Amino acid sequence: MPTLQRTAEDVVREFLADVRSGRHPERAALVLADRVVAHQGRPGAEHGVVVRTPAGYADHVREMLAVSGPWELRWETATLPSGNVAATWTQHGTGRDGPVVEHGLATYRVRGDRVTEYWVDADRHPGPCPAPAGCPEVLRYAAFSADPGGGNPAGIVLDARGLTDERMLAIAAGVGYSETAFLVPGDDGRLAVRYWSPRAEVAFCGHATIAAAVALAEGHGPGRRVFETAAGPVPVTTERAPDGSWRATLTSVPPRTVPLADADLAALLAALGWSAADLDPALPPRVAYAGNWHPVLAAATRARLADLDYDVPALGALMSARGWTTVALVWRESGSVLVARDPFPPGGVVEDPATGAAAAALGGHLRELGAVPLPATLTVRQGEDMGRPSVLVVDVPADPGSGIRVSGTAVPIP
Repeated sequence: MPTLQRTAEDVVREFLADVRSGRHPERAALVLADRVVAHQGRPGAEHGVVVRTPAGYADHVREMLAVSGPWELRWETATLPSGNVAATWTQHGTGRDGPVVEHGLATYRVRGDRVTEYWVDADRHPGPCPAPAGCPEVLRYAAFSADPGGGNPAGIVLDARGLTDERMLAIAAGVGYSETAFLVPGDDGRLAVRYWSPRAEVAFCGHATIAAAVALAEGHGPGRRVFETAAGPVPVTTERAPDGSWRATLTSVPPRTVPLADADLAALLAALGWSAADLDPALPPRVAYAGNWHPVLAAATRARLADLDYDVPALGALMSARGWTTVALVWRESGSVLVARDPFPPGGVVEDPATGAAAAALGGHLRELGAVPLPATLTVRQGEDMGRPSVLVVDVPADPGSGIRVSGTAVPIP
């Protein structure tokens, strides 16, 4: 009976599950070539190269186990247009000074059922609860869904007073979601909010805003609040439906767009594995802002949007260089319904299942284009292709200087 050929992604997943996890380092020879070139750093930004054998890598894992003990490893993988495999992971372990969280990104080249070369970039942080400071409570909510298995998960710290930047980053890395919101109540009644991905602080995050607003409403009742963010003040309102579900609406800072340079468009299409023919000419590319910057590309077909297989290192490097937070990829199903996907490699996340900031930026982009009759109410469906369906309702006022309203439900994650 013929043996099924393992795909490159199968090999990488087996490597992560058995060897890199520390569970079975002795199995390294089943997934690693006799000679593996290991680059420290992302492709094009390497800061060191070593050559490993399967036995040498197994010893390397055993040395890490001897120092830190067993660890928990969670990962996601994706096959790139080049045939290489990208992986992101979060590792929880123990260092000499207490809990440690590692957040990493790697690209693996596989030939003949074995990893032959890889590039790895990882950040290590103190764990979220270093003694003796204690650990603040972190709530977990799914935003833009009534089902905790859908939507975009966010961490929420309702009282982050006294937390340093290092602690907030460590907590966000430990939570492992694309963003965690940290609320800092002020003596004057103002509410400052900071947002951290597992790798860095971001100026604004829509889904964590919706999640935090619902968490506040569940504890303190519905109403209107203003989140003071690095992008500017963001009003939020909450209300409870007759069925008991909570709904929140944010109003973005005033949106704006700028042209997408031809060279950047070419680099973006190359990283995505798309061509200019894959784009919808009725919605020309722009870079849109409503708290963060997002290039907006409209796919000509649903099939093009569904087949998302991008070069994670190349796209991440381009986005970091340009200051883009996510890439808003959309397909217009009808005049008022759009389907979206949002790669987010700078945050260490392959894809966001719901992106409120990008939805607000998209609303501003469509208003500037004159692509919708005003005022408009749009429905953005996101996360369907990754198994976490989300629904974002986007209200676009006629006033060109006004913010965009983004609404959705949020529920606690058990």
